[in-house]
Amino acid sequence: MGDRHSWTAAPATAQRARSVLAAAWSCAVTAEGGREEFIGVHTVAPDGRVLLRLPDDSALGTAAICAPRGEPSAVLEFADVSPVPVRHRIRARLWMAGWFTPEDEHLTFRPTRAVLRGPGGAVVVDLDEYAAAEPDPLALAEAQLLTHLADAHPDAVERLTRLVEPESLHGAVRVQPLAVDRHGLTLRIERVRSHGDVRLPFHRPADDVGQLTERMHVLLTQAGTAGCPRTLQRQRTESEG
Repeated sequence: MGDRHSWTAAPATAQRARSVLAAAWSCAVTAEGGREEFIGVHTVAPDGRVLLRLPDDSALGTAAICAPRGEPSAVLEFADVSPVPVRHRIRARLWMAGWFTPEDEHLTFRPTRAVLRGPGGAVVVDLDEYAAAEPDPLALAEAQLLTHLADAHPDAVERLTRLVEPESLHGAVRVQPLAVDRHGLTLRIERVRSHGDVRLPFHRPADDVGQLTERMHVLLTQAGTAGCPRTLQRQRTESEG
């Protein structure tokens, strides 16, 4: 039986935005009451509305309740931070403009515009696609998966560099896992004064951690039959000398 999903090399913009929201632990809110940063206060409804349970002493919450129009405008900002320590750890930022509505013990935020900025620049997120999208199935497990790969299996990361074009490894001093989603693994290649990212696509998407394990084994098998990453090894030898 074939995979029930259509395969692409990377997640769509709307799914990427939903994944950032699902995994982000903090958010910054700019509204009429000023700008505040919160940790662990937001959840996301299936249709993409953002629900915030604010502290009692939040100026934003007070302003929203007391707003004369009843629905104050606001901008929410979420950062997608790499769980593995690398240069420039913020992988993407998501900005959402919209309106707050006070409901029971929380504020409901309905976006009217969303912009996702990643390495390739800023992209406007289609709101209908955003509302219909779901987070990547690995989004909530990604942090643990990447830190385990970096800390417990540096030899596997080293082997995966054999799948990288030699020119991309020129001058490399360190390679770390930067991101993983159902479509592939991204490596961050750091040089003395710069860095770059290389994506290793899976042969088919992974819907859960079990399937991801199989996809990683396939990549490592492919790497085992590839040539030795001599450029990276030479650079490491020189940097250690």
